[in-house]
Amino acid sequence: MVDIYWRIAMEGDQTSLRRPGGSRGGFAPDLPDALAPGRRGGAADSFTHADYMAEVIRSAEESGFVGGLLPSFPHTDDPWAAAAILAAETRTWRFMVAFQPGFLHPVQAARMSATLQRATGGRLVYNIISGGGGPAQLWWGDAIDHDDRYARTSEFLDVLKGVWYGDGNFQHEGRFYTVRDGGLPELLAGQPFPEIFFSGSSPAAIDAAGRHADYYLSWLEPFDALAAKFASVRAAATKPPKFAVRIDVLARETEEEAWAEIAAGWSAAPETEESAGDSVGWRRSQDFTAGADRADHRALEVEPNVWGGFHRLRPGPAFGLVGSYRQVADRLNELIALGVDAFILAGVPHLEEARRVGRHVLPLLHQPAGKA
Repeated sequence: MVDIYWRIAMEGDQTSLRRPGGSRGGFAPDLPDALAPGRRGGAADSFTHADYMAEVIRSAEESGFVGGLLPSFPHTDDPWAAAAILAAETRTWRFMVAFQPGFLHPVQAARMSATLQRATGGRLVYNIISGGGGPAQLWWGDAIDHDDRYARTSEFLDVLKGVWYGDGNFQHEGRFYTVRDGGLPELLAGQPFPEIFFSGSSPAAIDAAGRHADYYLSWLEPFDALAAKFASVRAAATKPPKFAVRIDVLARETEEEAWAEIAAGWSAAPETEESAGDSVGWRRSQDFTAGADRADHRALEVEPNVWGGFHRLRPGPAFGLVGSYRQVADRLNELIALGVDAFILAGVPHLEEARRVGRHVLPLLHQPAGKA
């Protein structure tokens, strides 16, 4: 069974790709037509960003998604806290918390995770990220270089697992962490260990993923490049992981409608390019469209329905799928045949697009979404 997650817009949401900038929750500006909070009688109403995220989560769950990614950026609320706030909104939804291990001690991470597992019936999932370097990484106060961040991540997970299963006897003396007599308190011990979705495209990331990942998670790329990346992960793994892909989706009744939406957003988008520090995944995504005419949005379609311009229309990775409901489903089915076991899908705005994708795309997939 293929598990399909939906992204939650922790940073706030746009009303559409045609309109740059957020106006729904998060840290979005206080606009006259904003939601979460909205404005009533000249003052903010009581509909908060948490209320909006809860509405997205309930809609996505009803639409067939098994859970959602709670991303983490300098301009978002904390996903651990958000998961704790939102957990009571559903009974089956899985909360995939994105976090960088360097910002949290593994013993505390084990304690927090076991608490959430106990409270939610085992619905916590990890999205382990090690950072893209550059100014964003320094915002967190983290100056460790690229490969050392992955070494730290690997040791972090060794310690976290040791504490989780340590029964009060775990000992560790490492490069980054030292633990004596580690273990969880009795009431938290014995909870299911969260599944690990591990991100990263560099050799250091692939090596760490080969040791720890339940799912190796990649941004969407041209399909041959994804297949080659998956092969390199399998070669590095002591136990080959499953594979997951994070994909933005713009699907409409017809292909023409979908591309018209992209064209409208392209004409309204600011002519700037994002920088992502030392992220190998970001550099790869830009290499795939090197030499394309940036004035022509269709020039960024590197293969049928695989478009590399989403980063101009909203914050995030470059590649996603554009086309009719059938075309987008066909591309997802091709990825399933390539060996993909899970997807993290997204669309703007996240509320309405969760319903649209759930109603018109998910039923066309060869393998239905798994349920907890």
